Amino acid sequence: MTKHTAKAKLIEYFYIVFGSTLVGLSYNIFLLPARLAAGGVSGISTILYDLYKFNPAYVQWLLNIPIFIVGFVLLGKDFSLKTLVGVIFVPFTIWISEDLPFQIDNPLLAAIYGGIVLGVGLGIVYRGKGSTGGLATVGQIVKKYTGLSSGYSQLIVDGLVVVWSAFVFNLELALYAMMAIYVTSKVIDFVQLQSSSSKLVLIITDREERIQAIIKDEIDRGLTKVRSIGGFSNKEKTMILCVVEQQEAIYLKKVLQEEEPTSFVVFLNASEILGRGFSISKFYDKGGIQ
Repeated sequence: MTKHTAKAKLIEYFYIVFGSTLVGLSYNIFLLPARLAAGGVSGISTILYDLYKFNPAYVQWLLNIPIFIVGFVLLGKDFSLKTLVGVIFVPFTIWISEDLPFQIDNPLLAAIYGGIVLGVGLGIVYRGKGSTGGLATVGQIVKKYTGLSSGYSQLIVDGLVVVWSAFVFNLELALYAMMAIYVTSKVIDFVQLQSSSSKLVLIITDREERIQAIIKDEIDRGLTKVRSIGGFSNKEKTMILCVVEQQEAIYLKKVLQEEEPTSFVVFLNASEILGRGFSISKFYDKGGIQ
């Protein structure tokens, strides 16, 4: 490992630790005092704390470690030491900060500001190419075995937690929890890509077949290929155009950085998308997505 690579890795781990700290603080300062089960393992720990007074940090450790192991087995390439750092450090932050003297129990303020802090924390973790594990892992497993998009898979998983909270707490707090989830998703998008929920991705590459496989097989999107000439090298290249959702863009960015670091990639805001997979539903034939 070169000195430059070691420095880059150290920075990524700093992002994961710092982002995980913000995630833990958002839980103790905003979400838990306001009784907002905003999806994920943190939402489950909020419900169990209200019902049985189980320590949220211990609950998250007990739930996250088995989920991490299952995810490693089923989605091995998407998991690493970085994910384990996030899985351990978020509950650790919750544990050491559980007696903070300032807490916000107003559900509206908690949904807005807790969602912002949580989104910033998760966005920083993702920029460090890490993860906090939890039900995001379950969402990826649902996506893999059902064919649903990343967004729908995560919505189903988080939605079940929110519905459970409506029975344990009340419908009003469940609606505030949904608001927190929405705020969090928008802030993650801003931190990660600083743009809207749909992205036009332009990829200029020499390895079109590999990138085409990533887009079609791993995120289940169509694409368009345009033959082009590199202005500097004067060699023929392929420009791939693809429109993806927010979470798919984050995943695609991560994969391309790891597997195709020499490709030239541009993410652009797509304000309105008309066509299959966006304004009308997808359909498949023997040749794949249409």
